[in-house]
Amino acid sequence: MSADKDEDPRMYGIKSRIRVVPDFPKPGIMFQDITTLLLDSKAFKDAIDLFVERYKDRNISVVAGIEARGFIFGPPIALAIGAKFVPLRKPGKLPGEVISEDYVLEYGKDCLQMHIGAVQPEERALVVDDLIATGGTLCAAMNLLERVGAEVVECACVIELPDLKGRERLKGKPLYVLVESH
Repeated sequence: MSADKDEDPRMYGIKSRIRVVPDFPKPGIMFQDITTLLLDSKAFKDAIDLFVERYKDRNISVVAGIEARGFIFGPPIALAIGAKFVPLRKPGKLPGEVISEDYVLEYGKDCLQMHIGAVQPEERALVVDDLIATGGTLCAAMNLLERVGAEVVECACVIELPDLKGRERLKGKPLYVLVESH
């Protein structure tokens, strides 16, 4: 599901603040740069507010943010809805015992880790990232949370690249996005 771009006037401000950088980080990639959204305090606040409005009454106890840009959007959402924030990080970034999930990207392999004990069985979780492309990272995040017994309620991203069909890999889990980019 996408936010209703036609009805909410905040959508135009958010979409217009996302810069597209051609051929970054390599030729053929149209990089969706959210740093320009972050420079506009109103558009950034509008993005956070749209997520908060959606999740404030959903009884979510965990907001899991994917490194690194999920760390930008996840904490303000978690604070506003009264949930804890759990960082999902690349290997070697978390001290102490971790649980790991390896996954395949369109250009190689990667891994996400989470502290053991950060999420309890039957907690209701929201997974947050800036963008969904092929869906591999969101799937790995959901797998980590589900392996410890959490219920993943939904995934939330600022941007979706629907042509890459990442939504189809989410095992039927709902995905909420603010902006689609083709």
